[in-house]
Amino acid sequence: MEITPITFEQLPNAVNILQETVNDIKQLLLQKENTTYPEPETLLTVQDAAKFLSLSVATIYFLISKGELPVIKRSKRCYFSNIELLEYMKGGRKKTVSEMATEADNFLSSHKKKSGGLQK
Repeated sequence: MEITPITFEQLPNAVNILQETVNDIKQLLLQKENTTYPEPETLLTVQDAAKFLSLSVATIYFLISKGELPVIKRSKRCYFSNIELLEYMKGGRKKTVSEMATEADNFLSSHKKKSGGLQK
């Protein structure tokens, strides 16, 4: 790459271009820093799953027998995907009062529009 000399008159423009380039690079680095990468899927044993869910091993086997936990069975062993266990845990999340109120308002407003108002 050939470097061309900058004259004194071109210096302010060159500084502006350099400053814009540095700001662009800074923004790209900040975006990359804030990017979250998905956790790789790993297989857990029954003991690992018990620690992961903060449950006893007996409870894990009980949940397997009820068909509540997503499990992978190979031979006489049970394995669990950490991602599926996280989804299982999130499935038990209870909504906050404000979330339920928002849903109720949305439901009522959508049904008022369809039926032309509530009838008694």
